[in-house]
Amino acid sequence: MFVLSNFLVAIAKILNIALTLYMWIIIGRAIISWVNPDPYNSIVRFLYSVTEPVLYSIRRRLPISFGGFDFSPIIVILAIIFLQAFVVQSLIQFAVQLGAG
Repeated sequence: MFVLSNFLVAIAKILNIALTLYMWIIIGRAIISWVNPDPYNSIVRFLYSVTEPVLYSIRRRLPISFGGFDFSPIIVILAIIFLQAFVVQSLIQFAVQLGAG
């Protein structure tokens, strides 16, 4: 059972890294939205293409915008923090219990 336990720990770590990376991409997207970025810049296009599907679905379901300030990146960051605290930690704790049993 230690192999399955180690596999679950590895999955949890990879998931945690992916969620952290995506959170930083969301933060970068929010920061470049404060200025008038060049829409033809490859970095700007990458940030928009990676984040827009998630942000658009949040905006569509919860149209929260006050005075031109978009709260969808904050909601996504909070969801990422929740996933890291709940899903990743649950996987790790399950793997520890599986390895101890």
